[in-house]
Amino acid sequence: MKRIVVVSDVQAPFEDKRAVRNVIEFIGDYQPDEVIQIGDLVDYPTPSRWHTGTKIEFENGVLRDSEYTKANFLAPLRAVYDGPVGVLEGNHDERPRKYLASRAPALSAEDTHYRFENLLDFKGFGITKLEPYYQPAPGWVAIHGHESPGLNNVAGRTAAAKAKKAGVSLVMGHTHRLAVSPESTGFGGKLKTIYGFEVGHLMDVKKASYLKGGPANWQKGFGLLYAGKYGATPQAVPVEDDGSFVVEGRRFGEVKRINGRFAK
Repeated sequence: MKRIVVVSDVQAPFEDKRAVRNVIEFIGDYQPDEVIQIGDLVDYPTPSRWHTGTKIEFENGVLRDSEYTKANFLAPLRAVYDGPVGVLEGNHDERPRKYLASRAPALSAEDTHYRFENLLDFKGFGITKLEPYYQPAPGWVAIHGHESPGLNNVAGRTAAAKAKKAGVSLVMGHTHRLAVSPESTGFGGKLKTIYGFEVGHLMDVKKASYLKGGPANWQKGFGLLYAGKYGATPQAVPVEDDGSFVVEGRRFGEVKRINGRFAK
């Protein structure tokens, strides 16, 4: 079967460094048939609505955060994995492009530099920019999740609703939640089941300043799709607080203790 790793909402430079490092090392060891980063690879806080009118708006962080993401995600990934990598544009990834369009439309019309695929040098890293509703497997589509309205606070149900509308199984990010949620239709014992699959996030929640110290129904993790000739089986992979996780009976990135304390 074709094995596809699906990662979402890294939101560099606010990523969980240990978790991201472990996931990249896992990809290098696992050597999947494809890697999909399903959106919000970069946070791009500078041109966000959260910081409009504050000093952060003038920090000129777009180029800084792009270089950080290349050095801390794309380059390490490409050092261990040379297979197909595709990236969808998330609502955070599009911030520089949309900011320029709203504040300087005369420049935006001719600009290509501030598109995230160019800021992150996709061509140089051999990465494909994927369009929404990309088909990673028979009967499946992939979106980031912001392309159409509607969010549900129950993990998996946002994706299930969007899958029901699309009429096919759907994998997405955006919600920062981790779950597989099926929807079945039919009668007389003949049922068709499609799946909504939300693949979690890899952020360091403490760095999400917009939460203002409050709780969030977020789950750290990523996804696997085992794709065959006629469909795919989804598997959610929870990432623990120490950045470790289990795939196919093997723990990756386990943090060992020495005399009761975490080892460095």
